[in-house]
Amino acid sequence: MTTPEAEPEQGGAPRPEERLEQAVRAAEQALIEYEIALETFRVEVENFSRLHEQRLGPVYARLEELEAQILEARAARSGDPEDRRRADEARARLMPIPGVEELLHGWMDGDGLFPEASAMLTDQAVRPPKRVRPGEEARQLYRELARKAHPDLAQEQQERARREEFITRVNAAYARGDEAELRELAEEWAAGPALERRPSRGEELYARLEWLDRRKELLTVLAKELEESAIGAMLRLAPDDPDRLLEEIAGQLAAQVGEREAELAGLLEQ
Repeated sequence: MTTPEAEPEQGGAPRPEERLEQAVRAAEQALIEYEIALETFRVEVENFSRLHEQRLGPVYARLEELEAQILEARAARSGDPEDRRRADEARARLMPIPGVEELLHGWMDGDGLFPEASAMLTDQAVRPPKRVRPGEEARQLYRELARKAHPDLAQEQQERARREEFITRVNAAYARGDEAELRELAEEWAAGPALERRPSRGEELYARLEWLDRRKELLTVLAKELEESAIGAMLRLAPDDPDRLLEEIAGQLAAQVGEREAELAGLLEQ
């Protein structure tokens, strides 16, 4: 929040409102920097999740199928009702939900919306997820725009709404890694109307500080959820080289698939 510099009180001591204004400005900038870092991490988690599912989803599915087959083979050999129950539960987890396809007229089965149906709804061709990872220039453009146009810097509701609409477009362009659009948005913001500000009263400044504090608490919870998620935890292991991490995980899963296939073959041969 920017306000005209307050005149110091006689004797050089700043007015209480001036100290509050300085505290609010510092809190606003700290909050914006925190939100920038959080949004950057959220985009990275989302992109890594997409790549993780694209690369490793079939391998996880293969492991689950092998586990079900192993349990079924054990149940067939032992005749134990408990082994049969475990095998049936494992198989049921892999089966689509009955009746869904008929209910939704072929648009969806128990595994989700068909790609063709999704394409019809979105007017997009059926294709694998697009690999997206914002480059360094996109990151820099995003940070600069977020610092300049962040809604938390607005005092008037109309100005806040304008900033929220603009930042939504900035976030979308950054999530796509679209440097050209981010540059266009930077030019648009530079050419936009200048924000007029009025000095805040002490009561308003106190309320502003309280709101910033509550906002920081909320963002801290969101950051913790991201960091503690399965994908977030994996990404933090190799933030600078997630491709290498995917390769390592793929190698570990391939080894597990080999072990399960050998175990199943041994059960079927006996």
